[in-house]
Amino acid sequence: MLDGRIMKGIGGFYYVDTEKGLYECRARGIFRKNKQTPLVGDRVKISIVDEEKKIGVVETIDKRDSELIRPPIANVEKALIVFAVKNPTPHLSLLDRFIVLAEKENLEIVIILTKVDLDEDNTTNKIKEIYELSGYKVIPVSSKSKENIDKVKEELNNSVVVFAGPSGVGKSSLLNEIDQNFKLQTGEVSDKIKRGKHTTRHAELLKLQCGGIVADTPGFSSLTLDDIEESELKEYFIEFDEVGSCRFGNKCIHENEPGCGVKAAVEAGEISKVRYESYIQLLNEIRQVKRRY
Repeated sequence: MLDGRIMKGIGGFYYVDTEKGLYECRARGIFRKNKQTPLVGDRVKISIVDEEKKIGVVETIDKRDSELIRPPIANVEKALIVFAVKNPTPHLSLLDRFIVLAEKENLEIVIILTKVDLDEDNTTNKIKEIYELSGYKVIPVSSKSKENIDKVKEELNNSVVVFAGPSGVGKSSLLNEIDQNFKLQTGEVSDKIKRGKHTTRHAELLKLQCGGIVADTPGFSSLTLDDIEESELKEYFIEFDEVGSCRFGNKCIHENEPGCGVKAAVEAGEISKVRYESYIQLLNEIRQVKRRY
């Protein structure tokens, strides 16, 4: 059997990269019986059906280090969360959703701000200030002027990276700048609704010239937090860990409790008020979802 990694999955076929090349594989029926679905990014073992035609069968799936639900990808190490500073207008509550889901999977997070050449009202610096205060690396880029493309390449080197973000922010254009061998379809943002058309139709891992593997994924306009409990959301706002203790210790939700260190840090400007308001918004959303069940 050969070791490999699933690079793409379409219509029940899995394309597995191995030391002997790329094989088109079906998965054993046992996976369906066990209600287990192979994911892009899975490390697998395959048996060869036809060496000449490069056809095989996925026999086993190795234990996953991480698993993203949306996009469905396994064994990612780092998330590059891509948002445009303009066209479409950046919604920071959506950015925070991406961050929460990446933190839940314990991924290293870097925020990429695209289309900075269109920024006329200092949006780039405003967002940069919020998220650098929160402890994240923020890289402003422009595919047009090539600004900081080299810095993004450094983040990709020798890592399995997911590019995530809403439609129309320029993920595919950025990937084309990073690696000239990519010919990813880039979509125009609709002038009428200023939202991206879904130009990337499936998750796919792409090998980089600079080393490492990147996933170009479908964009999303909304992300639900159904799998996150009210009491655990605070763990995914990493800046909360840096403040002094709360009177109620680990039981503090950082909402209405007296003697809350997080609320005191917000008042003191040590934690971004925008991020805290986003936390409260997501907290209330999780409660509403739980009430439905």
